[in-house]
Amino acid sequence: MTLRVVHLGKYYPPARGGIETHTQTLARHQAKLGCDVRVVVVNHADKAGRDVTFEGRCPTPERVESDGPVQVYRVGRVANLAKLDVTPGLSAMLRKLLKDPPDIWHLHAPNITMMLALAGNSDIRPLVITHHSDIVRQRLLKHVVRPLERLVCNRAARILTDSPPYAGGSRLLAKYPSNVIALPLGIELRPFVSASAASLAHAEQLRAASAGPIWVSTGRLVYYKALDVALRALKELPGTLHIIGTGPMEPAWRSLAVSLGVADRVVWRGRVSDDELIGTYRAATALWFPSNERSEGFGLVQVEAMACGCPVVNANIPHSGVPWVSRHNETGLTVPVNDPVAFAVASRRIFTEPGLRERLSHEAVLQAKRRFDAVQMAARSLEIYREAIAR
Repeated sequence: MTLRVVHLGKYYPPARGGIETHTQTLARHQAKLGCDVRVVVVNHADKAGRDVTFEGRCPTPERVESDGPVQVYRVGRVANLAKLDVTPGLSAMLRKLLKDPPDIWHLHAPNITMMLALAGNSDIRPLVITHHSDIVRQRLLKHVVRPLERLVCNRAARILTDSPPYAGGSRLLAKYPSNVIALPLGIELRPFVSASAASLAHAEQLRAASAGPIWVSTGRLVYYKALDVALRALKELPGTLHIIGTGPMEPAWRSLAVSLGVADRVVWRGRVSDDELIGTYRAATALWFPSNERSEGFGLVQVEAMACGCPVVNANIPHSGVPWVSRHNETGLTVPVNDPVAFAVASRRIFTEPGLRERLSHEAVLQAKRRFDAVQMAARSLEIYREAIAR
């Protein structure tokens, strides 16, 4: 019998972000395994297709699209207030899906917009939740949202974490010890492990244009990415830092680069194609991943870099999956949180210590294949769904 799944996400590619990428990867691979998969998200783009995720007063239209065999419902919003998407049509969309309900609903959290909709509709079950991260920085918001989170989690047949260490630091998940299990994120490894000709050409182009080590940071430019640490580390090192991504912290970090005197060695790449991203990983001496809060629960770009043979320099965030994904002295080097000096010392080791980068690179590819294959992730998710349905 075909298993019918509805994912409740925040946004969906081409929207950028680890949760967005994971939602798409999981949905696509579940469809490949024979599932009927639908995804409900907020539309991040305006009528012209421009990404307005961070523009609070920009409305977006409703769209229904196909991502291969995956049906994607992008619900329109009228505004974004304090990171809450106001979506008058969301409840109606869920009621429509309930007329022909799936076997399982899968919520990707934190996701206040979807949790509010779920709170108003108790018929949405059985429910599986992937708790990607706690709400960390917004102190007032997290206390306001906590009752909502508990209401939704109380209805969950299973709560998933991205990595085994994360639940140990979560007050919310501590309330559900028998219901929480880990389902590590996976990616489609092939494009990263077996790079295209265009990716390899881009890597050669970057190497030819660089007089020193190439460092890369990639992801949404938000506070917990801590690129101020990367910029301060760059001051102590040779080479060029390529920053891939956009977000609200970009103006402040551009100003910091100028004040530190490293602006001429920082390349703000914005959004790039998949071939350019993979080529940059392959050209880089290391991925810099200085994220400093548990809002960074996993760091999916670490897996992308590892699959390309690019070692990772990350920070030892307590009870986060970040140092669990790329392990110290195996696939990269891990340093204390918010320590630019230690970050620079570790990075210097990778490009000066004989044989170190080659060893880390080799192990990175092996671990990416062994631990983070999307095929294995999707197959395990279906086992979890069937158990949840049986319960």
